[in-house]
Amino acid sequence: MAAQREEITRLLQQWSSGNDQALHELIPLLHKELRKMAKAYLAREWDAKSWQPTQLLNEAYLRLVNCQQVTWQDRAHFFRLAAKKMREILVDYARKKRLKKMGGGNVRIVPIEEATQIQSKGTDTVDLIVLDAALEQLEALDPRKSEIVEMRFFAGLTVDEIAETLGVAVSTVHRDLHLAKVWLFRAIHDGKIDES
Repeated sequence: MAAQREEITRLLQQWSSGNDQALHELIPLLHKELRKMAKAYLAREWDAKSWQPTQLLNEAYLRLVNCQQVTWQDRAHFFRLAAKKMREILVDYARKKRLKKMGGGNVRIVPIEEATQIQSKGTDTVDLIVLDAALEQLEALDPRKSEIVEMRFFAGLTVDEIAETLGVAVSTVHRDLHLAKVWLFRAIHDGKIDES
């Protein structure tokens, strides 16, 4: 596993340096994990009837191929960006769908405890566009907390992987994740989210 991570990191760095052959070697190594991420993303979060994992994976792949200029740090960096691209695709879709509904309204309602893994006594809900806006606002206030949420819930990294990636203690990740979830819950439920 560690050898494969090192291989992926090496190929990502070669691809960043302009080696197109490295991309061809990367695809088989990344495909299974990206598909698993897309499937989990759709099952857990959004409008699964409108999207299939392969379709989301293909859309994300097209956006990632255009990221060749990124200086890849490692495998985790790649998967964080992949998660961000998948989220962007689904938010774009939700916005288009909302516009078609003449007058808007909520698109796909997601229970907040599912969207951010917060245990809630009520059945409060939040839509994808609101959650995305909340994450963007959190990123402006505290980039690390936002990144931890993205890595954990969108890229599927474990707390240990996040700690290793960010170079912080596991207890720091746990604390930041808890504080981020509380902040998101409050921001969404207090109606302080600007969706524009």
